Amino acid sequence: MKGLYTILLLLVSNIFMTFAWYGHLKLKQEFSWFASLPLIGVVAFSWSIAFFEYLFQIPANRIGFIENGGPFSLMQLKVIQEVITLIIFTVFTTLLFKGESLHWNHVAAFICLILAVYFVFMK
Repeated sequence: MKGLYTILLLLVSNIFMTFAWYGHLKLKQEFSWFASLPLIGVVAFSWSIAFFEYLFQIPANRIGFIENGGPFSLMQLKVIQEVITLIIFTVFTTLLFKGESLHWNHVAAFICLILAVYFVFMK
């Protein structure tokens, strides 16, 4: 169950992370008041979202880490997190940014990531 909890927490964490890192680009397009914010305002806005990312990321790593009784090594945790990040980012980008689309090279990169997961879990 710790592995499942870890992955679920990483999913939620990465949703917040994606909105913190890239959501301001969409908000700038949608709201004129947001577009007029100075950079420090945008950074503060993003940090306020990133706080929630950490509320899920830290417990995910603590629960999932093998030395805390979890099933994953540090390398495995990081690769899982990166794959989840790219999945969430791809969904976010293709749904919210109409000019972005998935191409063959993106699919090839995802296949490489799946292979990375395979290799990191090899004994």
